[in-house]
Amino acid sequence: MRDFVLKRVAALLLPLIQMYGLYVIFHGHVSPGGSFAGGMVVGLAFIAYATIYGLERGREKLPETVTTLTESLGTLWYGIMGLVGIWKGAPFLANKLAGVNLGEPGALSSGGLISLIGLGVGIRVASTMVTLFFTMMEEES
Repeated sequence: MRDFVLKRVAALLLPLIQMYGLYVIFHGHVSPGGSFAGGMVVGLAFIAYATIYGLERGREKLPETVTTLTESLGTLWYGIMGLVGIWKGAPFLANKLAGVNLGEPGALSSGGLISLIGLGVGIRVASTMVTLFFTMMEEES
């Protein structure tokens, strides 16, 4: 009965924390924060879930195959976004030099590929945090 309140509050807050982390990732190029900070928030929300509800339920929610896949896909996505510049005859991760439309300053679509690059980094950081947490918890027990 002691954990009832904690689990109910977590059920309400953790989805909001994850949404905030995604907000930080997607708005990192126009506001404070960014893909690393947003990825940390998303990853820590999953870690809080596993801490509150138990490691077994945390592993059920986010299995090792999923974290391994998202780590790989986050890195692959970053590389693909970097190759856009090379594909257009500019340096790796080029934006304006590659002719990418930078949009209107201050808008969510501004910055060209920066928000898409941040998505890959955020996914990678979140999955790495979760993987490190589960690995350290396995070694502890």
